[in-house]
Amino acid sequence: MVLGSLTVPGRPEQVGQARAFVARTLGTNEVGADADAATLLTSEIVTNAIQHTKSGVDGGTVTIVVIGLSRGVLVEIIDDGSAGTPVVKGDLYAAEGHGLFLVQHLAAQWGYLRDATGTTVWFHLPATYEPQQAAGQPGPAAGRPVEVRAQPDSFISDAEPYRARPTHLWAEATPPAAAPA
Repeated sequence: MVLGSLTVPGRPEQVGQARAFVARTLGTNEVGADADAATLLTSEIVTNAIQHTKSGVDGGTVTIVVIGLSRGVLVEIIDDGSAGTPVVKGDLYAAEGHGLFLVQHLAAQWGYLRDATGTTVWFHLPATYEPQQAAGQPGPAAGRPVEVRAQPDSFISDAEPYRARPTHLWAEATPPAAAPA
């Protein structure tokens, strides 16, 4: 279930607002995931979006979507696109460039989806404890592995406000539509 979304101007002073949004959203919704890690990773990805994509030019925006799962949280950061792809830098002694390195090491799963209108970088943090689950709430079956892959052809270019199809985790967290009577 989508717990919240926020679109901010692509300016460095908005990174704090993105962090506060994720912290507030996870603080008011018991998803059981590490809110500090989610806040840190969101901050790193939003900063990357502002520095390295069209989101950082005049009129650019970054959208943060927080999705509650039965066993954690999925966070998506949607930017306005760039010529390059997200790259993990492995040089621990570099002065900068550790954002996606942190994502790679702190998130259970992560990836990105690209199309002509932007890039969605997403990460999944599992629950560190079992949240209270409402009866009948959908979610991955206990003990069943969830495969998640970023597929370049999985975009819906005219969809708003989300530019990417839901990940498999999101799809598992979304209840199926009711059958017509």
